[in-house]
Amino acid sequence: MFDDRSPIYLQIADQIKNDIVTGALAEDEQVMSTNQYAAFYRINPATAAKGFAQLVDEGVLYKKRGIGMFVSPNARDLLRTGRRDSFFAEVVDPMIQEAKAIGVPLRDVVQHIQKEEQ
Repeated sequence: MFDDRSPIYLQIADQIKNDIVTGALAEDEQVMSTNQYAAFYRINPATAAKGFAQLVDEGVLYKKRGIGMFVSPNARDLLRTGRRDSFFAEVVDPMIQEAKAIGVPLRDVVQHIQKEEQ
């Protein structure tokens, strides 16, 4: 489940974000408590709490006092917008620069992408 590439609390946050983006977690749906999460994945509860706190700070989760944590309304749209922006900055823009550098016309790149859609 967890790897050594980044801190576990960030991997927890990323997993929950991915579950929201893919629809595995819906808006206003309750998520596991930090203690449940820690027990299930056999990690320190403080580590799980740190990942959840980050998601609250980002507006992805919200707390209902005495009840638990829930997926924020519009969390999916918020996350998809962020990922879309990152996708263009980290994938598409460098691809365009590489295509230009090696002499591939952008229309060829577009045609190749459109061919993959079919």
